[in-house]
Amino acid sequence: MFSRNITSDSNTISDFDYKITLAGNPNVGKSTIFNQLTGLKQHTGNWTGKTVECSSGSYIYNDKKFKVTDLPGTYSINAFSEEERLAKEFLLKEETDCIVIVADSNILERNLVLALQILSFKSKAVLCLNLSDEADKNGIHIDVDELSLNLGIPVVCTSAVKRNSLKQLKETVFDVCSGKIKCFRVNRNFENINIFDEDNRENNTFALANLSKEICSKVISKNKKSQVVSRNRKLDKILTSKITGIPIMLLLFGLLFWITAVGANYPSEWLSSLFALLKENLYTLFEYFKMPEFFTGLIIDGVYTTLTWVVSVMLPPMAIFFPLFSIIEDSGYLPRIAFNLDRFFSKFGAHGKQSLTMAMGIGCNACGVTGCRIIESPQEKKIAFLTNNFMPCNGRIPMLIALIIMFFAGSGFGFLSSLKIAAILLSIIVMCVIMTLAVSKILSMTVAKGESSSFVLELPPYRKPQIIKTIIRSILDRTVFVLARAIAVAAPAGAIIWLVANIYIGDKSVLAYCTEFFDPFGRLIGVDGVIIMAFILGFPANETVIPIIIMSYMSGGTLVEYSSYEQLLNLFTLNGWNVITAVCTAILCVLHYPCSTTCITIYKETKSIKQTLLAMAIPTLIGIVLCFITANAMRIFI
Repeated sequence: MFSRNITSDSNTISDFDYKITLAGNPNVGKSTIFNQLTGLKQHTGNWTGKTVECSSGSYIYNDKKFKVTDLPGTYSINAFSEEERLAKEFLLKEETDCIVIVADSNILERNLVLALQILSFKSKAVLCLNLSDEADKNGIHIDVDELSLNLGIPVVCTSAVKRNSLKQLKETVFDVCSGKIKCFRVNRNFENINIFDEDNRENNTFALANLSKEICSKVISKNKKSQVVSRNRKLDKILTSKITGIPIMLLLFGLLFWITAVGANYPSEWLSSLFALLKENLYTLFEYFKMPEFFTGLIIDGVYTTLTWVVSVMLPPMAIFFPLFSIIEDSGYLPRIAFNLDRFFSKFGAHGKQSLTMAMGIGCNACGVTGCRIIESPQEKKIAFLTNNFMPCNGRIPMLIALIIMFFAGSGFGFLSSLKIAAILLSIIVMCVIMTLAVSKILSMTVAKGESSSFVLELPPYRKPQIIKTIIRSILDRTVFVLARAIAVAAPAGAIIWLVANIYIGDKSVLAYCTEFFDPFGRLIGVDGVIIMAFILGFPANETVIPIIIMSYMSGGTLVEYSSYEQLLNLFTLNGWNVITAVCTAILCVLHYPCSTTCITIYKETKSIKQTLLAMAIPTLIGIVLCFITANAMRIFI
């Protein structure tokens, strides 16, 4: 079908022999193909002048080194969203030897529109019909040869989860890059279509859709009624039902929180014990080299202790939550959550996709802010940026769990206690969702005023997650990435915390003066000056708030770890804590300014100091007002 050129290639670009680009709709398995091609030889970064991230990697085939760029998933290169603008500019401006257009074999007609857009101005390409094994199960047969003739490019069937199925793709890409396979432009398909004509965009879209339908009618045949499709429809009737959809979602997240709360406790204790042992060895080492007392305190009691607190408290819940969340995402259930919540968000002036970024915020608010890129409307994206911090992240959830255990659920992690912890934590999350909706409505009527936009929410088929691969990839891409960010800000924070606790003016430390200054205000809103100061110093990393409170109450100038919640409760009650203090501290835990990592991320995404300050001020002011109202209301009855 394609002529083969025997001449050798001479195309060498920088350190790579060839450059290829992966493009395709969301949820077609493009990222899985990218991961299979590149393995661990990849990195994620922003394309020049853009905030949307592209993943880059490399692989070697036939002694040639290929650079692979994975563009964000997009439905069109007509610039509606930031992802689409990036895809369009990259494909137009960047040199590439072959574009691999990844399509879902189950919904080829829909995916083919993007392929036709790309082929209207790029000819060297390969169409990768991914998820071909699923298509077979669904009774879908695609005539690859006929499709190839209609498009003028080679077509390869793959299953992204099976590494061996990519061998043919690599070979075909190599042949296109080296010129052994000649692609050609099927001009008759585009005679009356110019995709960059803004005035006729709607007509061109219909023309491309009709062309896709015409091609698919020639190449697709269905030979049986699919049991998989029938199963998906039955599941959707339950999981997206107005009656059962929300309750099932709440139960699922309740289970997720329960597993995280119970499972994170034991590795946290193990890590704390390990770091405590290493700390003693460090003391011995510093004594051996006769290090100055000030230097020892700054490095071990300040930097090291803060870092180990962050790691021991933050790593276990992230290492549990992120993989479980990724498994839910890979199963195809996450878009169903967005579908269930879309009508609520649209009623409150927000975008349906905000429900996805809000869920990401539970894992990490910085990741949630980054995820707001999927929202096309600038006004609705702004709402999502400003409200993402209303969801407690993995840095704040351990603090909430500690408060719940000490004051509301009883000590220990027995079965009943753990269920109570999960139920209370889930209730807090629900209240956070309600708060997010309420604030979104106010913002949509004020600082983020604009017309509501519509969006196409694609419900991909349910898939069996690749559990082991998902866990490994989630730990590498999310857990380690977020933890590294936290450590980067926790190290200098530990030094600052130690300094303000150990630099004395007269007979009092700087920290003591600060806590006394804030104490009247703290008492007014149901807490004290120590708690207020702990939240201020905890700006770099929320995980340090409880350790700072302990350090202040102990007046030792050193972060101290308690081995049990009973001991911690005794310390708190000796310093005036009661149920009112616990409730108001929990409110401040949820409703205060984002951590430094999230604030930096907001600024990078918005390029606006005003929006960053607004994202800090809104939850903080709401938290202060709620604490004041709650504290004074509870004092009437307690």
